Amino acid sequence: MGQALLSGWIDRGIAPSAVAVVEPETGTREAVATRFPGVSVLPEPGLLDPRFRPDVIVLAVKPQVMDGVVAGYRGFAGAGTVVLSIAAGRTVASFRRVLGDQAQVVRAMPNTPASVHRGISVACAGPAVTAAQRALCTGLLEAVGGVIWIEDESLMDAVTAVSGSGPAYVFLLTEALAAAGIEAGLPEAMAGRLARETVIGAASLLSATDASPDVLRQGVTSPGGTTEAALGVLMAEPGGLRALLVAAVRAAAERSRTLAS
Repeated sequence: MGQALLSGWIDRGIAPSAVAVVEPETGTREAVATRFPGVSVLPEPGLLDPRFRPDVIVLAVKPQVMDGVVAGYRGFAGAGTVVLSIAAGRTVASFRRVLGDQAQVVRAMPNTPASVHRGISVACAGPAVTAAQRALCTGLLEAVGGVIWIEDESLMDAVTAVSGSGPAYVFLLTEALAAAGIEAGLPEAMAGRLARETVIGAASLLSATDASPDVLRQGVTSPGGTTEAALGVLMAEPGGLRALLVAAVRAAAERSRTLAS
């Protein structure tokens, strides 16, 4: 996700020389340096100039390793620097406990379509974040897609479950549709292409119109037709697709809450 964000920022005109990346893994560090010439790439924050006062520190690491990362930036997260976290389940308060009560923290949840500049991010600002810092974070996140700001941080668990994890649900649907096509007698390559292009096309149609998903669904469904027969299975209650998604989102949200604790 960090590289997706960096790509969007550079495409938006941010000078590579204005960015410093800290990446402890050698292979990834070399890949970043090759992909983004001019960006300073270091193995640890201790190698940054101690006088360095960035406008923003973006923490783009997995939540499971965040505790071992945050403390290394305490000396750089002073007044005037906003900390933008994109780690699932990590609250604003958890960062302020490590960085200090005056730390200016924005918690955000983008998703992987950010890598093609079609992501959606939800962000929540901590109590000390200024309007200018909020605008800065908006610009950084908008470089890779849309941005929604919320005031109630407790919603972030549901956000993570819907949009943060959501692309995986769509990819699974694509896998399952291809597998169903093979089961119905289609060659594997053909089933895979049909499933993939159908999902891409349906998403493009959804993006190109103001019509709601249910209206678009009804537009495909003829009374007594093949789609109606299929939807009769997918929409059956209990145990239909909607019930499965409700259970999946509930599980993801609960996991997000567990990570926070």
